[in-house]
Amino acid sequence: MTTGSPFLIKICGLSTPETLHVALDSGADMVGFVFHPKSPRFITPERAGELAAIARGKAEITALIVDWDERQASELVAALKPDWLQLHGRETPGQTAALRRAAGRPVMKALGVATADDLKSVDAYRDVADRILLDAKPPKDAAYPGGHGRPFDWTLLAELDPGFPFMLGGGLDPANVAEAIRLARPAGVDVSSGVESAPGIKDPARIVEFIAAARKAAAAVQEGSSA
Repeated sequence: MTTGSPFLIKICGLSTPETLHVALDSGADMVGFVFHPKSPRFITPERAGELAAIARGKAEITALIVDWDERQASELVAALKPDWLQLHGRETPGQTAALRRAAGRPVMKALGVATADDLKSVDAYRDVADRILLDAKPPKDAAYPGGHGRPFDWTLLAELDPGFPFMLGGGLDPANVAEAIRLARPAGVDVSSGVESAPGIKDPARIVEFIAAARKAAAAVQEGSSA
């Protein structure tokens, strides 16, 4: 985490006005809507538009897409007007740059991590993505990307340039987010299943608890770094 920089908390996979309001009222910096049909958090662009109208101006709006082409991304941006595109598939650095140009929006590229070797891909994306999300690799037989509620070994991130800002995802929840922030020193955290009572069903109490725990842990790390 860069000392003195704002720490970002993103709640992803929101699908109802009620839980969106909880996230916003609790201080989420970013809210994410999922457009991958195989995900239990999938919502239509029409539904996302209704939710985005609530969030706009209160938090940054992120549209999560998986292996879309430039036309699809451009059409979604025109309809939804998100602040960010989150690329959660197998997009190459070249495709990432192309989507960024076509959509005219900053992009966050998610990279799956299971071993130290997986971090070798980070450098290839640093110049084509505006933000990197280090997420847990999905199980081999998974129907959709993401951490599936399973964290990876955060100590692997000690190999990264300490001045490199990244967001951390994958298996985070209210109980472990403080330890994740202490060990990994990310610039922000991204949670989805960790604040749910069932796949795709956000739990308001867990959202509140997660944001409070993350904010407290980030403040402690920043105070320690500046001491």
